[in-house]
Amino acid sequence: MQSFKISKLQVTNFRNLQPDIIEFNSGINCILGENGNGKTNILEALHVLSTRKSFRKNTAFPQFLGIDCEQPEIIFSSVFLDEHSNKMSLSAKMDAKTTHWFVDGQPMKRKLDLKLVFINPFDSYAFHNTSSFRRQWMDQHISQIDSNYKKCLSRYNSSLRFRNSLLSKKPAKYLEQIRAIDLELARYSCILTNTRLKFLSEIESFCTQTFKEIFSEEHLLKITLDSRVIGASEDDIYQMLQERLPKDEIVGHTTYCVHKDDYVLLFDGLNSFEYCSLGQQKMSYLSLLFAYIELFRYNFNSFPMVLIDDVSGELDKNRWQKLINYLERSSFQVLITTANEKFKEELETIHGANKIYVQAGSITNMPNSR
Repeated sequence: MQSFKISKLQVTNFRNLQPDIIEFNSGINCILGENGNGKTNILEALHVLSTRKSFRKNTAFPQFLGIDCEQPEIIFSSVFLDEHSNKMSLSAKMDAKTTHWFVDGQPMKRKLDLKLVFINPFDSYAFHNTSSFRRQWMDQHISQIDSNYKKCLSRYNSSLRFRNSLLSKKPAKYLEQIRAIDLELARYSCILTNTRLKFLSEIESFCTQTFKEIFSEEHLLKITLDSRVIGASEDDIYQMLQERLPKDEIVGHTTYCVHKDDYVLLFDGLNSFEYCSLGQQKMSYLSLLFAYIELFRYNFNSFPMVLIDDVSGELDKNRWQKLINYLERSSFQVLITTANEKFKEELETIHGANKIYVQAGSITNMPNSR
Protein backbone atom coordinates (compact mmCIF):
# COMPACT_ATOMS: atom_id res chain seq x y z
CA MET A 1 0.00 0.00 0.00
CA GLN A 2 1.30 3.43 -0.96
CA SER A 3 1.36 5.89 1.94
CA PHE A 4 1.11 9.67 1.77
CA LYS A 5 1.92 12.55 4.08
CA ILE A 6 0.42 16.00 3.89
CA SER A 7 2.91 18.68 2.83
CA LYS A 8 0.76 21.77 2.17
CA LEU A 9 -2.88 22.66 2.74
CA GLN A 10 -4.97 25.68 1.85
CA VAL A 11 -8.70 26.01 2.38
CA THR A 12 -11.08 28.79 1.41
CA ASN A 13 -14.39 29.39 3.19
CA PHE A 14 -13.95 26.37 5.49
CA ARG A 15 -15.31 27.30 8.92
CA ASN A 16 -13.23 30.20 10.34
CA LEU A 17 -9.95 29.33 8.59
CA GLN A 18 -8.31 32.00 6.48
CA PRO A 19 -6.94 30.95 3.05
CA ASP A 20 -3.37 30.84 4.35
CA ILE A 21 -1.02 28.15 3.07
CA ILE A 22 -0.24 25.74 5.91
CA GLU A 23 3.04 23.86 5.61
CA PHE A 24 3.70 20.55 7.34
CA ASN A 25 6.80 18.47 7.84
CA SER A 26 6.97 14.67 7.73
CA GLY A 27 7.26 14.29 11.52
CA ILE A 28 5.65 16.22 14.35
CA ASN A 29 3.45 19.22 13.56
CA CYS A 30 2.27 21.16 16.62
CA ILE A 31 -0.87 23.24 16.04
CA LEU A 32 -1.01 25.82 18.81
CA GLY A 33 -3.42 28.55 19.90
CA GLU A 34 -6.20 29.42 22.30
CA ASN A 35 -9.53 27.61 22.30
CA GLY A 36 -11.95 28.70 19.59
CA ASN A 37 -9.29 29.98 17.17
CA GLY A 38 -9.47 27.14 14.63
CA LYS A 39 -6.89 24.49 15.60
CA THR A 40 -9.33 21.59 15.31
CA ASN A 41 -10.68 23.05 12.06
CA ILE A 42 -7.29 22.37 10.44
CA LEU A 43 -7.53 18.71 11.44
CA GLU A 44 -11.12 18.56 10.23
CA ALA A 45 -10.24 20.12 6.86
CA LEU A 46 -7.54 17.47 6.32
CA HIS A 47 -9.95 14.74 7.44
CA VAL A 48 -12.62 15.89 4.98
CA LEU A 49 -10.07 16.15 2.19
CA SER A 50 -8.69 12.66 2.89
CA THR A 51 -11.87 10.73 3.71
CA ARG A 52 -14.65 12.94 2.28
CA LYS A 53 -16.29 13.17 5.71
CA SER A 54 -15.82 14.94 9.01
CA PHE A 55 -14.95 13.36 12.34
CA ARG A 56 -17.69 15.53 13.88
CA LYS A 57 -21.22 14.13 13.94
CA ASN A 58 -24.00 15.48 11.73
CA THR A 59 -21.80 17.81 9.72
CA ALA A 60 -21.99 18.60 6.03
CA PHE A 61 -21.58 21.58 3.71
CA PRO A 62 -23.80 24.04 5.66
CA GLN A 63 -21.74 23.44 8.82
CA PHE A 64 -18.39 23.60 6.99
CA LEU A 65 -19.16 26.91 5.24
CA GLY A 66 -17.59 29.99 6.82
CA ILE A 67 -20.05 32.63 7.98
CA ASP A 68 -18.21 35.53 6.31
CA CYS A 69 -17.68 33.99 2.86
CA GLU A 70 -18.72 35.95 -0.23
CA GLN A 71 -19.58 32.86 -2.31
CA PRO A 72 -21.25 29.70 -0.97
CA GLU A 73 -18.46 27.35 -1.97
CA ILE A 74 -15.48 25.74 -0.25
CA ILE A 75 -12.16 25.16 -1.99
CA PHE A 76 -9.50 22.71 -0.82
CA SER A 77 -5.97 22.72 -2.23
CA SER A 78 -3.21 20.44 -1.00
CA VAL A 79 0.08 18.74 -1.78
CA PHE A 80 0.88 15.24 -0.52
CA LEU A 81 4.20 13.40 -0.62
CA ASP A 82 4.61 9.64 -0.97
CA GLU A 83 7.40 7.60 0.64
CA HIS A 84 9.73 8.57 -2.24
CA SER A 85 8.94 12.31 -1.86
CA ASN A 86 6.96 12.34 -5.10
CA LYS A 87 4.35 15.09 -5.08
CA MET A 88 0.62 14.61 -5.59
CA SER A 89 -1.83 17.49 -5.59
CA LEU A 90 -5.34 16.90 -4.31
CA SER A 91 -8.01 19.57 -4.57
CA ALA A 92 -11.75 19.88 -4.31
CA LYS A 93 -14.53 22.38 -4.87
CA MET A 94 -17.62 21.92 -2.71
CA ASP A 95 -21.00 23.62 -2.82
CA ALA A 96 -24.43 22.82 -1.42
CA LYS A 97 -25.19 20.26 -4.14
CA THR A 98 -21.98 18.66 -5.35
CA THR A 99 -18.28 18.24 -4.70
CA HIS A 100 -15.72 17.90 -7.48
CA TRP A 101 -12.38 16.22 -6.70
CA PHE A 102 -9.14 16.56 -8.64
CA VAL A 103 -5.78 14.77 -8.52
CA ASP A 104 -2.88 16.58 -10.18
CA GLY A 105 -5.44 18.84 -11.86
CA GLN A 106 -7.44 15.98 -13.38
CA PRO A 107 -10.95 14.92 -12.28
CA MET A 108 -10.83 11.91 -9.97
CA LYS A 109 -12.23 8.69 -11.38
CA ARG A 110 -12.28 6.93 -8.00
CA LYS A 111 -11.81 7.84 -4.36
CA LEU A 112 -8.23 8.05 -3.11
CA ASP A 113 -7.44 5.66 -0.28
CA LEU A 114 -5.66 8.08 2.06
CA LYS A 115 -5.23 6.48 5.47
CA LEU A 116 -5.37 8.43 8.71
CA VAL A 117 -6.12 7.92 12.38
CA PHE A 118 -7.94 10.62 14.34
CA ILE A 119 -7.55 10.79 18.14
CA ASN A 120 -10.21 12.86 19.89
CA PRO A 121 -10.02 14.07 23.52
CA PHE A 122 -13.52 12.72 24.26
CA ASP A 123 -13.27 9.33 22.55
CA SER A 124 -11.69 7.55 25.52
CA TYR A 125 -14.79 8.28 27.60
CA ALA A 126 -17.11 7.19 24.78
CA PHE A 127 -15.08 4.03 24.16
CA HIS A 128 -15.33 2.96 27.79
CA ASN A 129 -18.95 4.00 28.32
CA THR A 130 -20.82 3.34 25.07
CA SER A 131 -21.11 -0.05 23.38
CA SER A 132 -22.28 1.46 20.07
CA PHE A 133 -19.14 3.62 19.99
CA ARG A 134 -16.93 0.56 20.60
CA ARG A 135 -18.64 -1.31 17.77
CA GLN A 136 -18.30 1.65 15.42
CA TRP A 137 -14.64 2.14 16.43
CA MET A 138 -13.80 -1.48 15.71
CA ASP A 139 -15.69 -1.58 12.42
CA GLN A 140 -14.00 1.61 11.23
CA HIS A 141 -10.48 0.53 12.14
CA ILE A 142 -10.79 -3.06 10.95
CA SER A 143 -12.25 -1.81 7.65
CA GLN A 144 -9.24 0.44 7.15
CA ILE A 145 -6.84 -2.51 7.13
CA ASP A 146 -9.15 -5.18 5.66
CA SER A 147 -11.10 -4.22 2.53
CA ASN A 148 -12.98 -7.54 2.50
CA TYR A 149 -14.28 -6.85 6.01
CA LYS A 150 -15.52 -3.45 4.84
CA LYS A 151 -17.40 -5.03 1.92
CA CYS A 152 -18.93 -7.78 4.06
CA LEU A 153 -19.95 -5.28 6.72
CA SER A 154 -21.67 -3.13 4.10
CA ARG A 155 -23.55 -6.15 2.72
CA TYR A 156 -24.46 -7.34 6.20
CA ASN A 157 -25.87 -3.91 7.11
CA SER A 158 -27.80 -3.73 3.86
CA SER A 159 -29.35 -7.16 4.48
CA LEU A 160 -30.10 -6.21 8.08
CA ARG A 161 -31.88 -3.00 7.04
CA PHE A 162 -34.01 -4.98 4.55
CA ARG A 163 -34.83 -7.60 7.20
CA ASN A 164 -35.85 -4.92 9.71
CA SER A 165 -38.00 -3.24 7.10
CA LEU A 166 -39.81 -6.53 6.42
CA LEU A 167 -40.27 -7.15 10.15
CA SER A 168 -41.68 -3.66 10.62
CA LYS A 169 -44.00 -3.49 7.59
CA LYS A 170 -44.82 -7.23 7.24
CA PRO A 171 -45.72 -7.24 3.52
CA ALA A 172 -47.08 -10.33 1.78
CA LYS A 173 -44.78 -13.38 1.98
CA TYR A 174 -42.30 -11.48 4.14
CA LEU A 175 -41.32 -14.61 6.07
CA GLU A 176 -40.06 -16.30 2.91
CA GLN A 177 -37.97 -13.23 2.12
CA ILE A 178 -36.58 -13.15 5.66
CA ARG A 179 -35.49 -16.78 5.44
CA ALA A 180 -33.57 -15.99 2.27
CA ILE A 181 -32.00 -12.92 3.90
CA ASP A 182 -31.03 -14.96 6.96
CA LEU A 183 -28.84 -17.20 4.80
CA GLU A 184 -26.89 -14.07 3.81
CA LEU A 185 -26.78 -12.74 7.38
CA ALA A 186 -25.44 -16.07 8.62
CA ARG A 187 -22.72 -16.13 5.98
CA TYR A 188 -21.61 -12.55 6.60
CA SER A 189 -21.82 -13.04 10.38
CA CYS A 190 -19.27 -15.85 10.18
CA ILE A 191 -16.89 -13.75 8.12
CA LEU A 192 -17.24 -10.68 10.32
CA THR A 193 -16.82 -12.61 13.57
CA ASN A 194 -13.75 -14.50 12.39
CA THR A 195 -12.16 -11.27 11.09
CA ARG A 196 -12.88 -9.49 14.38
CA LEU A 197 -11.26 -12.29 16.36
CA LYS A 198 -8.24 -12.26 14.06
CA PHE A 199 -7.89 -8.49 14.45
CA LEU A 200 -8.10 -8.68 18.25
CA SER A 201 -5.50 -11.44 18.32
CA GLU A 202 -3.12 -9.42 16.14
CA ILE A 203 -3.49 -6.11 17.97
CA GLU A 204 -3.14 -7.75 21.39
CA SER A 205 0.57 -8.31 20.86
CA PHE A 206 1.04 -4.57 20.33
CA CYS A 207 -1.23 -3.19 23.12
CA THR A 208 0.89 -4.09 26.15
CA GLN A 209 4.03 -3.14 24.23
CA THR A 210 2.78 0.36 23.33
CA PHE A 211 1.52 0.97 26.89
CA LYS A 212 4.97 0.22 28.25
CA GLU A 213 6.75 2.16 25.50
CA ILE A 214 4.61 5.28 25.93
CA PHE A 215 3.98 5.35 29.68
CA SER A 216 6.88 3.23 31.03
CA GLU A 217 4.46 1.09 33.03
CA GLU A 218 3.93 -2.68 33.00
CA HIS A 219 0.26 -3.47 32.44
CA LEU A 220 -1.40 -6.22 30.43
CA LEU A 221 -3.94 -4.89 27.91
CA LYS A 222 -6.30 -7.20 26.10
CA ILE A 223 -9.55 -6.82 24.17
CA THR A 224 -12.12 -9.59 24.03
CA LEU A 225 -15.16 -10.00 21.79
CA ASP A 226 -18.46 -10.53 23.61
CA SER A 227 -20.47 -12.55 21.08
CA ARG A 228 -22.93 -15.43 21.15
CA VAL A 229 -21.74 -16.83 17.82
CA ILE A 230 -18.03 -17.42 18.42
CA GLY A 231 -17.30 -20.88 17.06
CA ALA A 232 -20.74 -21.15 15.45
CA SER A 233 -21.15 -22.28 11.85
CA GLU A 234 -23.29 -20.59 9.22
CA ASP A 235 -25.98 -23.24 9.82
CA ASP A 236 -25.84 -22.59 13.58
CA ILE A 237 -26.32 -18.84 13.09
CA TYR A 238 -29.12 -19.41 10.58
CA GLN A 239 -30.93 -21.65 13.06
CA MET A 240 -30.48 -19.04 15.80
CA LEU A 241 -32.07 -16.40 13.57
CA GLN A 242 -35.00 -18.71 12.85
CA GLU A 243 -35.50 -19.47 16.53
CA ARG A 244 -35.56 -15.76 17.37
CA LEU A 245 -37.86 -14.89 14.47
CA PRO A 246 -41.15 -15.07 16.46
CA LYS A 247 -39.77 -12.54 18.95
CA ASP A 248 -38.41 -10.39 16.10
CA GLU A 249 -41.89 -10.37 14.51
CA ILE A 250 -43.43 -9.08 17.72
CA VAL A 251 -40.96 -6.23 18.30
CA GLY A 252 -40.61 -5.38 14.58
CA HIS A 253 -36.82 -5.60 14.28
CA THR A 254 -33.89 -8.00 14.57
CA THR A 255 -33.26 -8.46 18.27
CA TYR A 256 -29.85 -10.11 17.93
CA CYS A 257 -27.10 -10.85 15.46
CA VAL A 258 -23.45 -9.81 15.25
CA HIS A 259 -24.32 -6.09 14.95
CA LYS A 260 -25.16 -6.32 18.68
CA ASP A 261 -21.82 -7.83 19.69
CA ASP A 262 -19.58 -5.87 22.04
CA TYR A 263 -15.94 -5.56 23.08
CA VAL A 264 -14.35 -5.52 26.54
CA LEU A 265 -11.01 -3.81 27.20
CA LEU A 266 -9.22 -5.65 29.99
CA PHE A 267 -6.59 -3.91 32.14
CA ASP A 268 -4.53 -6.51 33.99
CA GLY A 269 -7.43 -8.92 33.52
CA LEU A 270 -10.08 -6.51 34.86
CA ASN A 271 -12.71 -4.59 32.93
CA SER A 272 -11.13 -1.16 32.40
CA PHE A 273 -14.53 0.57 32.55
CA GLU A 274 -15.26 -0.80 36.03
CA TYR A 275 -11.82 -0.78 37.66
CA CYS A 276 -9.67 1.94 36.04
CA SER A 277 -9.37 5.62 36.87
CA LEU A 278 -10.06 8.14 34.11
CA GLY A 279 -6.30 8.56 33.68
CA GLN A 280 -5.78 4.81 33.31
CA GLN A 281 -8.68 4.64 30.87
CA LYS A 282 -7.15 7.44 28.79
CA MET A 283 -3.73 5.72 28.83
CA SER A 284 -5.31 2.40 27.84
CA TYR A 285 -7.25 3.99 25.00
CA LEU A 286 -4.20 5.85 23.68
CA SER A 287 -2.14 2.67 23.90
CA LEU A 288 -4.84 0.86 21.90
CA LEU A 289 -4.74 3.53 19.21
CA PHE A 290 -0.97 3.51 18.90
CA ALA A 291 -1.05 -0.31 18.92
CA TYR A 292 -3.41 -0.03 15.94
CA ILE A 293 -0.93 2.29 14.19
CA GLU A 294 1.84 -0.26 14.76
CA LEU A 295 -0.39 -3.06 13.46
CA PHE A 296 -1.13 -0.94 10.40
CA ARG A 297 2.60 -0.54 9.79
CA TYR A 298 3.14 -4.27 10.30
CA ASN A 299 0.49 -5.10 7.68
CA PHE A 300 1.36 -2.49 5.08
CA ASN A 301 4.95 -1.45 5.83
CA SER A 302 3.75 2.15 6.03
CA PHE A 303 2.06 4.45 8.52
CA PRO A 304 -1.23 6.35 8.37
CA MET A 305 -1.28 10.08 9.06
CA VAL A 306 -2.09 10.65 12.74
CA LEU A 307 -4.29 13.56 13.88
CA ILE A 308 -4.35 14.20 17.65
CA ASP A 309 -6.77 16.78 19.04
CA ASP A 310 -5.79 17.99 22.54
CA VAL A 311 -5.44 14.69 24.44
CA SER A 312 -3.74 16.16 27.52
CA GLY A 313 -6.91 15.93 29.67
CA GLU A 314 -6.90 13.23 32.38
CA LEU A 315 -3.12 12.84 31.91
CA ASP A 316 -0.75 14.33 34.45
CA LYS A 317 2.41 16.14 33.38
CA ASN A 318 4.60 13.07 33.74
CA ARG A 319 2.35 11.02 31.47
CA TRP A 320 1.94 13.56 28.69
CA GLN A 321 5.68 14.19 28.73
CA LYS A 322 6.13 10.46 28.11
CA LEU A 323 3.59 10.68 25.29
CA ILE A 324 5.56 13.52 23.69
CA ASN A 325 8.78 11.53 24.03
CA TYR A 326 7.07 8.61 22.31
CA LEU A 327 5.95 10.83 19.43
CA GLU A 328 9.51 12.14 19.06
CA ARG A 329 10.79 8.58 18.66
CA SER A 330 8.09 7.61 16.17
CA SER A 331 8.35 7.54 12.39
CA PHE A 332 4.81 8.56 11.44
CA GLN A 333 3.53 12.03 10.58
CA VAL A 334 1.49 13.53 13.38
CA LEU A 335 -0.57 16.71 13.65
CA ILE A 336 -1.26 17.51 17.30
CA THR A 337 -3.23 20.41 18.77
CA THR A 338 -3.41 21.81 22.28
CA ALA A 339 -4.66 24.81 24.23
CA ASN A 340 -3.15 23.52 27.49
CA GLU A 341 -0.44 26.08 28.24
CA LYS A 342 1.90 23.63 30.00
CA PHE A 343 1.42 21.03 27.29
CA LYS A 344 1.99 23.76 24.68
CA GLU A 345 5.26 24.75 26.33
CA GLU A 346 6.39 21.12 26.24
CA LEU A 347 5.45 20.74 22.57
CA GLU A 348 7.38 23.89 21.69
CA THR A 349 10.56 22.30 23.02
CA ILE A 350 10.42 19.33 20.62
CA HIS A 351 13.52 19.42 18.46
CA GLY A 352 12.67 19.56 14.75
CA ALA A 353 8.93 19.99 15.27
CA ASN A 354 6.95 22.22 12.92
CA LYS A 355 5.03 24.87 14.87
CA ILE A 356 1.76 26.17 13.45
CA TYR A 357 0.16 29.04 15.37
CA VAL A 358 -3.55 29.77 14.89
CA GLN A 359 -5.25 33.01 15.88
CA ALA A 360 -8.82 33.80 14.79
CA GLY A 361 -8.41 31.44 11.83
CA SER A 362 -5.16 32.98 10.63
CA ILE A 363 -2.14 30.67 10.42
CA THR A 364 1.50 31.44 11.06
CA ASN A 365 4.07 28.76 10.21
CA MET A 366 7.35 28.42 12.06
CA PRO A 367 8.79 25.37 10.25
CA ASN A 368 11.73 23.35 11.51
CA SER A 369 13.48 20.62 9.61
CA ARG A 370 13.42 17.21 11.25
